[in-house]
Amino acid sequence: MAYKQQLLPMEKVFRDPVHSYIHVQHQVILDLINSREVQRLRRIHQLGTASFTFHGAEHTRFSHSLGVYEIARNICDLFERNYSIEKIGPSGWDDRERLVTLCAALLHDIGHGAYSHTFEYLFQTDHEVQTVAILTSPETEVYQILNRVEAGFPEKVASVITKEYPNPQVVQMISSQIDADRMDYLLRDAYYTGTEYGTFDLKRILRVIRPYEHGISFSMNGMHAVEDYIVSRYQMYVQVYFHPTSRGMEVGLSHLLARAKELFPTDIAYFERSAPLLVPFLNETYQLEDYLKLDDGVLNTYFIHWLESRDPILSDLARRFLNRKPLKSVTFSPETDQTRITSLVEAVEKVGFNATYYTAINSSFDLPYDLYRPNAKNSRTQIELQEKDGTLIELSHVSALVAALAGQSQGDHRFYFPREMTHEDHSTSYDLFYETYLQFRAHIVNGALI
Repeated sequence: MAYKQQLLPMEKVFRDPVHSYIHVQHQVILDLINSREVQRLRRIHQLGTASFTFHGAEHTRFSHSLGVYEIARNICDLFERNYSIEKIGPSGWDDRERLVTLCAALLHDIGHGAYSHTFEYLFQTDHEVQTVAILTSPETEVYQILNRVEAGFPEKVASVITKEYPNPQVVQMISSQIDADRMDYLLRDAYYTGTEYGTFDLKRILRVIRPYEHGISFSMNGMHAVEDYIVSRYQMYVQVYFHPTSRGMEVGLSHLLARAKELFPTDIAYFERSAPLLVPFLNETYQLEDYLKLDDGVLNTYFIHWLESRDPILSDLARRFLNRKPLKSVTFSPETDQTRITSLVEAVEKVGFNATYYTAINSSFDLPYDLYRPNAKNSRTQIELQEKDGTLIELSHVSALVAALAGQSQGDHRFYFPREMTHEDHSTSYDLFYETYLQFRAHIVNGALI
């Protein structure tokens, strides 16, 4: 039997707290799961620094990837059973697309690196670029497995990730405003953070999802399940993903790595001893193999070494990160509060803190549902509801709830500073900051101090 069609003698299952069981029937999927590049995802946290706020959030990119695969597998089964091209014509599902869909679902996050977005921003290691590189580089085990399916198959899977694959049903199943990726991470993150409001009725959504010529739609009678999903996404971003303490830890991590990057040119030998696998990133010579060697645990080990650094800033930032000492924050308006922020920064510097590493501006915003804007730089597919006669209606046209959220971003701007600056039993300089800080806090009408 050709590798492409090769099924396991008996399906394998993985126990999963979100989906109960994850079913693997294809040999290629099992081989991909066992590859070193996919196994690396076990060592990368799904939520990065959020585990410092929600102690249960220790789940990994690996478990999420399996979950996305399982949702995609369920959708493929549903489409083949009820909406195949044999049953409803050219707008239906062609099950020959199943394997590329399942592989893309499993591998969509394979390019995420250590501490994901924080590391990515500082060292310009775009995870989607890395994903494509892992899929299409002959040196990786993932490429070798995919290439056994057929020549060009690794590139075909990569094109799903980059949204260039010609079948929009496949692309939207993996990446759209309501896709297998988002559905799994919302449920999984809600489960591990203990935030019940992040849940939604996945089983109902999987009953009402259906293909059409230009992608994926949902039966009109499933509108409320889709609404529930949108609200869950909104709640998770507000309450979990944008939590100010998690962002404070992320700021600390970013500053720690930035300090190492600044010190590296004048103390190369120290970093070659204390953080050898990080050196290719510090000197900007990293290759794919270097990228694959890093994970959260490797960086944490280096941070432990840096506790003994002769540089007091590097040592202190490592201590603050490892011992969960996040910077404190206050919300502000960039339009009206810039002068006050400048005063706070100056007060921090007067005490003796280096403002570059002990203050920060952090802004986080998200669109829970965005209207389709084809001319936008990153246009989103809109969510289509389908009537019994096949008529398509965009979700916000029939849902007042979603209409109220459509195009409305949520988030805030925060100024971060050392927590000890608010203690009243310090020096005169500290008192000066504290007085300025209290005045600023009183100025904020709807602000929240965390």
